[in-house]
Amino acid sequence: MNQFKLSASALAVVAACVLLATGALVFSGASRAADEPKANQPRPALTVTTAQPQRTAVPLRLAANGNVAAWQEAIIGAESNGLRLTDVRVNVGDVVKRGQVLATFSAETTQAEVAQGRASLLEAQATAAEAAANAERARSLQASGALSQQQIQQYTTAEKTAQARVEAAQALLNAQQLRLKYTQVVAPDSGIISARSATVGAVVGAGTELFRMVRKGRLEWRAEVTSTELARIQPGSKVSVTAASGTTVQGTVRMVGPTVDPQTRNALVYVDLPSSATDTPADPKLALSAILPGMFARGEFALGSSEAMTVPQEALVVRDGFSYVFALGSDQRVQQRKIQTGRRVGDRVEVLTGLEPTTAIAVRGAGFLNDGDLVRVSNSAPVGVQGTATVPTAAKAAAPASATK
Repeated sequence: MNQFKLSASALAVVAACVLLATGALVFSGASRAADEPKANQPRPALTVTTAQPQRTAVPLRLAANGNVAAWQEAIIGAESNGLRLTDVRVNVGDVVKRGQVLATFSAETTQAEVAQGRASLLEAQATAAEAAANAERARSLQASGALSQQQIQQYTTAEKTAQARVEAAQALLNAQQLRLKYTQVVAPDSGIISARSATVGAVVGAGTELFRMVRKGRLEWRAEVTSTELARIQPGSKVSVTAASGTTVQGTVRMVGPTVDPQTRNALVYVDLPSSATDTPADPKLALSAILPGMFARGEFALGSSEAMTVPQEALVVRDGFSYVFALGSDQRVQQRKIQTGRRVGDRVEVLTGLEPTTAIAVRGAGFLNDGDLVRVSNSAPVGVQGTATVPTAAKAAAPASATK
């Protein structure tokens, strides 16, 4: 009887073990079945931030090319003839002021001529004084009849002749004094010496060029603009000019050329450049240190602004020479869309075609995406007006894996 009870207990224990094992198998199978769908679900390729296109005021600009030239270039020449150049006081690049002596000629001959002219004037004045006294006496005796009318007329004529000789001697003296003054070559205006051909010891004729000077150190940019764009440019408009040296200055339109070249169909627009490209415009020499006459320069005319749909430049992906953005769908997958871009302002780009204003696009991480990728959106870091945001940690971690994809 005891053996029968023992075997029944053993059977009960064995049955309980079998039931526990079966339950464990069923539970583990159910767990695996529950986990399999999660394992089969696709994982996001990258965590991105999104933004929508914005309406932005984009400046209207007109680009043009041209050359830098002197506003006015003065030619300084010799005004005396046949004199020897004894001193040259300035060189190329020197800043001069109005009336400053630039060079001197030998003045000995001219000084002697001035002395001779002064003596001739004194002689003529003495003769004129004697003739005037004789004429006065003749006129006083006219009523008495002591002198004939012919004699009185001769004395009066001699007086006028002597006075004319005085004026002639005075004019000759003035001319000789002026020639003495011309032995000093002076600057006609303030500016910068741009060329020098004067040589000490040379005997030059009147009108020979000695120096060239950029008046007031003032430069201008002569932009070539097509005839179709001339109507958009008005005097007083602001221009950003970048010279070949890399220096950028702000100029002002002074005048639009009155004629158009019949060969190129372009017209010249004259843009005044500041007297100096530095913070010290009082020194005109500094202007030529950064921008030189004859330099090629590019510029942009400011023509106002207009409203445009823009996206952050970070959202723009350039592939095979075309521009794309990735639009976010309702299923968290991105679609690659080809767009046409226009103007740029700051870090935003104008979109002309290919995108609707209400479409959300990927910003951070867009460069790692492909068409149809599943993404995780994280806009915890706000995207500002300029489209800047902080990449989440998950995005940074996923970026290398996506890049190697």
